[in-house]
Amino acid sequence: MTQKKEIRRGFYTGERPLFHEHDLKIYDAIFDDGESCLKECHDIDLYGSMFKWKYPLWYSKNINVKNCTWFEMGRAGVWYTEHITVEDSAIEAPKNFRRCHEVTLRNVTIPNAGETLWSCDGVRMEKVMAKGDYFAMNSENMTVDGLTLYGNYSFDGAKNVEIRNSHLLSKDAFWNSENVTVYDSFISGEYLGWNAKNLTFVNCTIESLQGLCYIDNLVMKNCTLINTTLAFEYSTVDAEITSAVDSVLNPTSGTIVAESIGELIIERDKVDPDKTTIICTAAQNDAQKSA
Repeated sequence: MTQKKEIRRGFYTGERPLFHEHDLKIYDAIFDDGESCLKECHDIDLYGSMFKWKYPLWYSKNINVKNCTWFEMGRAGVWYTEHITVEDSAIEAPKNFRRCHEVTLRNVTIPNAGETLWSCDGVRMEKVMAKGDYFAMNSENMTVDGLTLYGNYSFDGAKNVEIRNSHLLSKDAFWNSENVTVYDSFISGEYLGWNAKNLTFVNCTIESLQGLCYIDNLVMKNCTLINTTLAFEYSTVDAEITSAVDSVLNPTSGTIVAESIGELIIERDKVDPDKTTIICTAAQNDAQKSA
């Protein structure tokens, strides 16, 4: 095993100051004005360091980052990089993590997360807070636990995603996605899940205007819908809902079980009503009490 050289309290400016370096442990460094400070590096450990300018980690491999900070101008910080772990760090810069493979983010805050985590493969997130639109677009093979997200159009085009214990405030989340399962989470946002395939929610609370439409194979288990209207339009549905639903519009087929439905709109010229079974448990309970 190669012994890593230690660098402490370095201050770097200019273009590519540590270009193509490898097998380093870097402590408390400042990468100031100058692009691509660690471009094409591999086997680098970074502790307590600061990135203050653009493109610090491109085309790199086997990178471990702990207690580090990306300032706002450290934008587009990690692109085309493989096997990177970032822990206990703050990333103020936007457009981070693009076309990367095997990315782990653990206890990370990303307050300016616009265009972040695009087209990445093999992503693991634990206790991440992010704020920004188009988060995780076209990424795949993701496991997420404890994500708090403020930002619209998240997970557009994402594939093979598992999300747990998360809180998403996100209009148009999961559009064009495929094979996404969300457990034990809260989601609020208009037009949730349009044009998705194999979208599953388990033990989730959802608020969505005209959400859950145009979905091929929508599954909901033990879910609560709050202030959710015009749901399920042109979706194939297997939904077990423990609350009332404000309104349902033209589901294509399947089964919807809910406490009650405020307004059921079925237009026979657009869908075949015989292909969808709707069960209102409150009505069943009332009938049993009357009997």
